[in-house]
Amino acid sequence: MTAFFSGSALSNLTDHLLPGLWPLLVALVVCAGAVPLAAIPLSRRFGVMAEPGGRHSHTNSTPLLGGLAMWIGFATALIAFLPRDLETLGILVVSGLATGILVVDDRRSMPPLVKLGVQVGLAVVAVVLFDIKIRFFSLPGGHIIDFALPVAIGVSVFWLVGMQNTVNFLDGSDGLAAGVVAIVAIVLMLAAGQLRQTEVVQLSGALAGCCAGFLIFNFSPARIFMGDSGAHFLGIALGMISIVGVAKVAVAFALAAPVLALAVPIVDTGWAILRRRLRGTSVAVGDRLHLHHRLQSFGLDARQTCYVFYAASALLGALGLTLFGHGRVLAVVLVVTGVLVSTVAADLLQHAGLRVPAPWLRRLLSEPGSR
Repeated sequence: MTAFFSGSALSNLTDHLLPGLWPLLVALVVCAGAVPLAAIPLSRRFGVMAEPGGRHSHTNSTPLLGGLAMWIGFATALIAFLPRDLETLGILVVSGLATGILVVDDRRSMPPLVKLGVQVGLAVVAVVLFDIKIRFFSLPGGHIIDFALPVAIGVSVFWLVGMQNTVNFLDGSDGLAAGVVAIVAIVLMLAAGQLRQTEVVQLSGALAGCCAGFLIFNFSPARIFMGDSGAHFLGIALGMISIVGVAKVAVAFALAAPVLALAVPIVDTGWAILRRRLRGTSVAVGDRLHLHHRLQSFGLDARQTCYVFYAASALLGALGLTLFGHGRVLAVVLVVTGVLVSTVAADLLQHAGLRVPAPWLRRLLSEPGSR
């Protein structure tokens, strides 16, 4: 495959990637409109609010139905642009069920086993009823391992449940989960464009768009949270879209791009589960020991924490895209990563009040009143 910015790839940009631009824009606009017009008023009317205290760092009562606005934007884009097939219907229905059912958890917390049962149930509906499953595992050199039906179901359910929990655990700081998922969706969009998977390009564009529309109100200081309903919507939608992309064509390490882009949250989720088991506490009992919490305890604020995660996701996602021929994307992402990291470092140095002891530098400055 040629590099993404080679002449042949750029000549096909319109055919391969622009189909995802319109779903992205529609999802963004609809979600941005749904937040103030629907999500915030409904949150206040029905008491679905995040109150200060406990593990929450915010100081004001904050609406929790951001996930509803994201799903409305996502669903609108799917209905407007996607073909009426079983996969599209499955992604639309299952993501809607995740949003609706988990509102109960935002209103009054579900018991951990009930919540896990809901996650598994949503995954089973997607896999069994709508046939969204991982049927094979491809290896370099064109070697393909076909899964028996029970194995395919088990692997697919595990993947979808894992995606829901990864995004749910990631949603612990303003703008963090939505921004990271937007980056992963763009990574999937680029990979699907190289493979000429128009439907996956459109699905990924719609997911990135609703995340971007929500970030307008969720970036620090947040005026609304996505809640568990939004986190589970993003998790299972991302999981299903990546499965649809894998199912279309046998590609070596087909899940590498989304997995690498989510590598930091996935590792953090795995460590959180192991940490809680070693301490003898329930996996479902939250704490403030996630990586984003630790970064903030080191002095980073919510925005800086987001920048670090965005940079890591973009960089690792770009590494995954090299498998799809997007080699030069990595150079662009390295520059963006450098900018984000240097911004965070500069903010930290400024807030720390550090000074470089170099009096000779004053000679380079003009004397007061000399101009």
